[in-house]
Amino acid sequence: MKRLLAAGSGDIFQVAHAFRQGERGPRHNPEFTLLEWYRTGFDHHRLMEEVAELVNELLGAALPVEKVAYRALFRDRFGWDPLEAEVEEMAATAAGLGLEAEGLETRDQWLDLLMGLALEPGLGRGCLTFVHDYPASQASLARLCPADSRLACRFELYLEGMELANGFHELTDADEQLVRFEADNRVRQARGQEPLPVDHRLIEALRRGLPDCAGVALGLDRLLMLKRRAGAIDEVLSFPLGQA
Repeated sequence: MKRLLAAGSGDIFQVAHAFRQGERGPRHNPEFTLLEWYRTGFDHHRLMEEVAELVNELLGAALPVEKVAYRALFRDRFGWDPLEAEVEEMAATAAGLGLEAEGLETRDQWLDLLMGLALEPGLGRGCLTFVHDYPASQASLARLCPADSRLACRFELYLEGMELANGFHELTDADEQLVRFEADNRVRQARGQEPLPVDHRLIEALRRGLPDCAGVALGLDRLLMLKRRAGAIDEVLSFPLGQA
């Protein structure tokens, strides 16, 4: 889709199947459906407004919208700054909450644990909650925030403790994108994971010129779960994993 944008498509969307190897649970199926779209001339805040409007329309609701900065979320709950706290402090917080974790070493691993198990369940209760401006290390496709280069222009939408969407004010610098892809692979290799192939066609498209734009992926299966008040994703899939 970014290659099409670079070729001059203008605003663009698709409904497509996505795949995540090894993810299986009440909210995860290895194959799922995403609605993805890009809006030229939008930043991530303007795109959040459009996402909220669409989700309310699809749910037949008029849910209020709140925006919470990632740093403020951690400060308010735990009393420390996720950009500055030491790993030992994060580990102590997790232990105090009864969260067991083995093999976690990096700041982002601890932040992901605390976000997923301690913070996410309370987000979006009776409202659409957008968490925005994530650490730059957690947003390899997003441009950096002008006011603080430690943060990136990324958001996630939560409703009733469930993540529904992930969006970015898209990075348009080809050289910076290549550096980030290579850095991500070094991290993967350090963890004993296979490196991912670098999408050089995307890099070349960025070199030709990607317009200023913001993009988002919205999980349609999870949205349907909420609309139908389903307890598990299997209830809204025609053929979940394990069924013929």
